Amino acid sequence: MSKKALLVDNDFFFVEFLSDLLEKRGYEVVKATDGKDAICKLGEVPVDILFLEIIMPKIDGKQIIKFVRNKMPEATFPIIAVSGYLVEQMDELNEIGADYYIAKGTMEKMGDHVDVFLEKIEKAPHPDPDDMILLEPGQVYPRQSTVQLMDILNYQQAITDSAGVGLIVVDNDARIIHANLSALNMIKKSLEDVLNLTITGIFPSDEKETIINALKRLIQEEGLRKVSFFTKFDTKEIQTTVSTLNVRNRKSGWVIVMADTVDM
Repeated sequence: MSKKALLVDNDFFFVEFLSDLLEKRGYEVVKATDGKDAICKLGEVPVDILFLEIIMPKIDGKQIIKFVRNKMPEATFPIIAVSGYLVEQMDELNEIGADYYIAKGTMEKMGDHVDVFLEKIEKAPHPDPDDMILLEPGQVYPRQSTVQLMDILNYQQAITDSAGVGLIVVDNDARIIHANLSALNMIKKSLEDVLNLTITGIFPSDEKETIINALKRLIQEEGLRKVSFFTKFDTKEIQTTVSTLNVRNRKSGWVIVMADTVDM
């Protein structure tokens, strides 16, 4: 029976390139175009090796790795984080939590590079500390513009996590793609528990119709900016406000703000 490799990347050409390398080594390749798709695939098929891009929209590689570590503790397959921005994230590797890291470079240069790597981990799937990072030649210096962009993203994430209200981001298929620390504390769940879960899955059963109607109204009623209502999580009354998520003037999902009325 052939081994299965799961590839997670929103870069179509890189996925096809890596798929060819893996298939030549006898792997059956399963592809996921984003983090949501990856979580679904992880629940559907057994995986022998996981390659994933660290930086992706919506659910990123770091979140997927945390999902695997926390929701699939029995998993023994190696996790390989791949990124064109690896050098700029060298100080965050412990936080990312992959088994191996590969820096993206030109596909011509990466072919032999990845092939040698695959041969090595097939013999020893778990990393020696000295072998965790594989930098593609020519990609060993951090780019200042990318460092600045990463700093901005980290700063914005810190603001979101420090907010005194709960924030939940819901994709256009009604599945959760992010929740900040305040929201997770209110619903008493971890981020891994709610990623890719339908938004109705976190609300009390008698409130599900209310949240569904709020989502529908915001999509259907032109000019409606938000819908507010109260709900209870355990014994706490939470004011919940739902608004549309607009990306480049397109409705791309919803943002849910949750405020504990005791603190108001």
